Amino acid sequence: MKILILGAGRVGSTVAESLVSEANDITVVDVAAERLALLQDRFDLRTVVGSASYPSVLKRAGAEDADMVLAVTESDETNLAACKIAASLFNIPTKIARIRASDYLDHPELFSKNNFCVDYAICPEQILTEYIEKLIEFPEALQVLDFAAGKVSLVAVRALQGGPLVGHQLQDLRKHVPNVDTRVAAIFRKDRPIIPEGNTVIEVGDEVFFIAATQDIRVVMSELRSMDKPAKRIMIAGGGKTGRRLAAVLEKDYQVRIIERNGKMCELLAQDLQKSLVLHGDVTDEELLDSENIAEMDVFCALTNDDENNIMASLLAKRMGARKVIALINRGIYVDLVQSDRIDIAISPAQVTIGSLLAYVRQGDVAVVHSLRRGAAEALELVAHGEIKSSNIVGRKVEDIKLPKGATIGAIVRGLPPKNDRWVSTRDVESDYSEEKGKVRVIIAHHDTIIESDDHVILFVVNKRMIRQIERLFQVSASFL
Repeated sequence: MKILILGAGRVGSTVAESLVSEANDITVVDVAAERLALLQDRFDLRTVVGSASYPSVLKRAGAEDADMVLAVTESDETNLAACKIAASLFNIPTKIARIRASDYLDHPELFSKNNFCVDYAICPEQILTEYIEKLIEFPEALQVLDFAAGKVSLVAVRALQGGPLVGHQLQDLRKHVPNVDTRVAAIFRKDRPIIPEGNTVIEVGDEVFFIAATQDIRVVMSELRSMDKPAKRIMIAGGGKTGRRLAAVLEKDYQVRIIERNGKMCELLAQDLQKSLVLHGDVTDEELLDSENIAEMDVFCALTNDDENNIMASLLAKRMGARKVIALINRGIYVDLVQSDRIDIAISPAQVTIGSLLAYVRQGDVAVVHSLRRGAAEALELVAHGEIKSSNIVGRKVEDIKLPKGATIGAIVRGLPPKNDRWVSTRDVESDYSEEKGKVRVIIAHHDTIIESDDHVILFVVNKRMIRQIERLFQVSASFL
């Protein structure tokens, strides 16, 4: 595909890195020449210096024959204008805009063909908020990822000493939880993938990815490690867009405290939030954390715009007794360095967001993409189409499908209606399916499971280089079309 990426910030750069590796024709536009120079030094792509909303700049970038535009600059207004120009002047088929302001998102009619011509709107802060919310709901998990409108979850758990299944073969899982159907999709041991087999033994320290119906994930997690008590008290460091959104969502069910060093921002937070306690101070102030009983906090979330502050605040909170600490870290190299026993979870915002973009870039009918392990692996939800004569998937048992080694079909969801064209968040998707709940079936994939047309197939891929093979498998023959 020929793709224009407008904006070379963290999201734009991460998307460019991911898409270039898949042999796409990428052009990146930004007003900052130095950002573009860094990208061009690292990757095989074109760059154009200029404003993303200028027709002349888009023309120089190759808009006349582009397949897709990803408008991910820091300005919502620039992104909206760029999508409108891309449609009106260049007739670019697919237009995706990063939209941060809830005022725009609350009025989806603005994105229609009669207005700004945005095919898909994504809000990174909203995606990030939902991601962190899941980690707080399941404090034992390293990742909790939703598929099929929240009906299926892929969960990553660190296997700890004392877990009932640790030291046992995977085939024993069915004996331990006979009433729950689940499948281990992948195991990473010392950062190396292990293809799970029935005789694979789970060791202490393994990062285990399992898939199950969302209602069953707590039961499966309890087999891999002792369960923590539910979180009640949450402290958030940083009252920016993500911190404010998270506090607003959590304060309904948790005791929330939020620390912000900007006095005016504190006043706005106090006005916007209903139950949260807003504190004016420095997130790395040991006396402040002590006075606010950091040792009693179940989860500490460092969500400021400064990586170093987030790292230091998280280390300090953990040392002072916080049960679980989560740090938002933009620089990828820092994520690898700090995620250890001292910082429980380090989150890269760009990696969390990129899956929402990749779902629209992938070939075939792709409903959901989650980027895993800092972009090295992926979990995908693809829709199977066709019939046994026209498809490599439909009408076949899982064991007969020629998947590349390292790809695993974890689950199948049957009976979902067609997806909404403009998914902004998981909650929006859930509302689309609310009338169909009685008809939807979650089927954990086994060797003899047969895939039917319109099934949503959820796969785990340990190496994203396999993605093209997966896409080809799901393509329908021309005679069927």
